[in-house]
Amino acid sequence: MRAGSAAVNAGKPGCRRCGHLCRVTAVLIRRESAADVPAVRQVIAAAFAQGDSGGEPAVVTLLDELREDKAWLPEFSLVAEGPDGDVVGHVLCTRGHVDAAPVLALGPIGVRPDRQRGGVGSALVHAVLGAADARDEPMVVLLGDPRYYSRFGFRLAGEYGVTPPVPGWLPHFQVRTLTAYSPALYGAFAYPEPFDRV
Repeated sequence: MRAGSAAVNAGKPGCRRCGHLCRVTAVLIRRESAADVPAVRQVIAAAFAQGDSGGEPAVVTLLDELREDKAWLPEFSLVAEGPDGDVVGHVLCTRGHVDAAPVLALGPIGVRPDRQRGGVGSALVHAVLGAADARDEPMVVLLGDPRYYSRFGFRLAGEYGVTPPVPGWLPHFQVRTLTAYSPALYGAFAYPEPFDRV
């Protein structure tokens, strides 16, 4: 973000990007440490809370199980740290496969509700994509809203011959190719095993 752009938007009804009353949050994106795990669980639980259901969202259990799985890649578990030192967001990529070729599976990603619509999620996605590219990963795969993720260069996976584990996911199943990508990389995508239980 350019210096002074928050002030430019201050008197307008919504931000230039989405039209909502957004506020930009300054964050540091860094690797998760062991001390961050409880805060990350809280962020993900709050981000995925379903009203007053009272139970812990299934995605928190998924995150716990991924931490214990061989697909866990600590260098791709990133947190957004706010100015006060609190963890306000988290993104994770784990090891997935397109046929036998290793790729990254993005998710879960979450931002604390009081920090949403401030650019934290975008900063997390940009950071994890940059980290993936720097580590010569060929592709990042996710299931999400194409209207949101297309701004990061994600395209429908079918355009690259990558098929989802569930055919009904096709309209939301996306890939982001990186520098190490080759057109020879195509086929059926497999998430890490803990995703099968969600």
